[in-house]
Amino acid sequence: MFKVGIITSSDKGYKGEREDISGKTIKEMVENFGYRVERYVILPDEEDVLLNEMIYMVDELNLDLILTTGGTGFSKRDVMPEVTIKACHRMANGIAEAIRFHSLSITPRAMLSRAAAGIRKETLIINLPGSPKAVKEALDYILDSVHHGLEILKGQTHDCAR
Repeated sequence: MFKVGIITSSDKGYKGEREDISGKTIKEMVENFGYRVERYVILPDEEDVLLNEMIYMVDELNLDLILTTGGTGFSKRDVMPEVTIKACHRMANGIAEAIRFHSLSITPRAMLSRAAAGIRKETLIINLPGSPKAVKEALDYILDSVHHGLEILKGQTHDCAR
């Protein structure tokens, strides 16, 4: 069972002015997939706060997967991709590209996503969209492949061929 952390990047969510439906959607979907959510936080769109939390989830809690929602657009306060890139030792660009590719079949606005994905130590970090609908679409599309990637990352399998 993989251990998951969820980070919602939202000034309004952090202040209690908006319900975090996207984070709850992630939690429900990964738990239904058989993963255990160990930590779920809603934080302001502040680079240092988000980076410190991401590093804490990896270095202290030793989580296997961190899923973020929000903060991947064009707003001046959207800094989640930059935080993810700073936190990661290796990038996993194909995951963010796959989400964008799939999302483009649903809406042309998916091209505006700046989401990133990468690896810090043995933890996979993936930026997801901010809307609950887009989160569900993205996770439906990637979870099976991400699971296999986690197995490889953790040394549980070495076979990439199907």
